[in-house]
Amino acid sequence: MNGRKRHALSDTEGNLIGALVTAADALDRDGLERLLRKIKPSLPRLSHIWVDGGYKGQAWADKIKEKFDITIEVVKRSDDLKGFVVLPRRWVIERTLAWLGRYRRLSKDYEHYPETSAGFIYLASIRRYLNILTDATA
Repeated sequence: MNGRKRHALSDTEGNLIGALVTAADALDRDGLERLLRKIKPSLPRLSHIWVDGGYKGQAWADKIKEKFDITIEVVKRSDDLKGFVVLPRRWVIERTLAWLGRYRRLSKDYEHYPETSAGFIYLASIRRYLNILTDATA
């Protein structure tokens, strides 16, 4: 596999809920659908997801609504904007990915298998939670 795409889902506070690593040529929509199949049984109250423009398409959003009972809302970037702009709701997952990107094993993709790469995303997230807990109790 020559390239990777990381699909991540976080709550509104930026805590990682789920992650999936696929080939770079995989569609964003397919990755999210696979991720939802994996995590939806353990999160029955999950009902709304904000996504970027790579997930647009009303027919696909309707399919997700029917299959998982989740509403998809695309947070669009204005064509007038230049450079980096903080978008409502999107900044949360961007911040989460930036936090996780600080860990050496996630700064680049060193892993041969996508499952291993996803495992390191979860490990980095666990370490982040442990750091928060130990700082709060010190």
